Amino acid sequence: MIARTKPTNGPRILVTGAAGFIGSHTTDQLLGLGCRVMGVDDLSTGHLMNLRSATANSNFRFVRADITGPNVIEELCAGFRPDAIVHLAGLVSVVRAQEEPNLNYRLNLHATHLVAEAARLHGVRRAVFASSAAIYGDHPDLPLTESALPQPISLYGMAKRASEEVLMGYGASFGLETVCLRYFNVYGPRQDPKSPYSGVISIFAERFAAGNPVTIFGDGSQTRDFVAVEDIARANALAATRPGLSPMVCNVCTGRPRRLLTVLDVFRSLHPDAPAPQFAPARPGEIQHSLGNPERAADRLGFVANTELESGLRAFAQSLGTANSPQALATA
Repeated sequence: MIARTKPTNGPRILVTGAAGFIGSHTTDQLLGLGCRVMGVDDLSTGHLMNLRSATANSNFRFVRADITGPNVIEELCAGFRPDAIVHLAGLVSVVRAQEEPNLNYRLNLHATHLVAEAARLHGVRRAVFASSAAIYGDHPDLPLTESALPQPISLYGMAKRASEEVLMGYGASFGLETVCLRYFNVYGPRQDPKSPYSGVISIFAERFAAGNPVTIFGDGSQTRDFVAVEDIARANALAATRPGLSPMVCNVCTGRPRRLLTVLDVFRSLHPDAPAPQFAPARPGEIQHSLGNPERAADRLGFVANTELESGLRAFAQSLGTANSPQALATA
């Protein structure tokens, strides 16, 4: 049983999407810094069990609500009076955004406008936004810097880009301190491996745990900039609490390209008896290589990702109960 902590007088932070994968880790990080946190989530994809530690903290309050509902976010801001909003709620699936454009608009763009307007009306000083490397599209110039011309190739990426513009517009017009964080490929504990829209790492972990073969689309040489969720949460917390930040966008990444075959090798070392992987033709439109430049986040936010991929993958596997033997861990 987790003992409840005593309340503090730290800054007030409102976290949307607090029961989700990134939201719950961000909530834990903020509470660890002594912040007072109000988490809001409609639980359509988030889970209360992700907030088990947070609910034992006297500085945390949870509200189940859809922030796109009439006056919801305004009333939360009016009552809680946050110093900052960390806006993580949204439709997280690129595929579903393509399948349901109206839903993508409501959850990924309209919701951001509602957050910005509530911040304006109720004097919220700062808004931190969960943007995405998807706004870059299949950009040829790597590593990607924030000055690269956005060229999203999906409705999801377009909504993220438009949301950045909305928030920056509120910053220029009303003085809202806007920090847009462009996440690269996030992985880690609490990522739902059963979702059909999960990232490749959570899918690998689930299939290896079940003793099923994984499928590699293409030859596995494609590379990604994989970032551990604990690093993402730390970046969010810095963006919400660090004094003196001017409006900005910045990548949240490692700056280190890693092949899918490398990820596969780590999981195979944890599961030496697993079936051999299967290979299938590359999917049309898939980006072959993605890599971010982390320098702006280091310079302006004081953030550097410090979780090595191999150790992060092992920790993720253990969190799912996928690494069952000391021998398997020793060979990873």
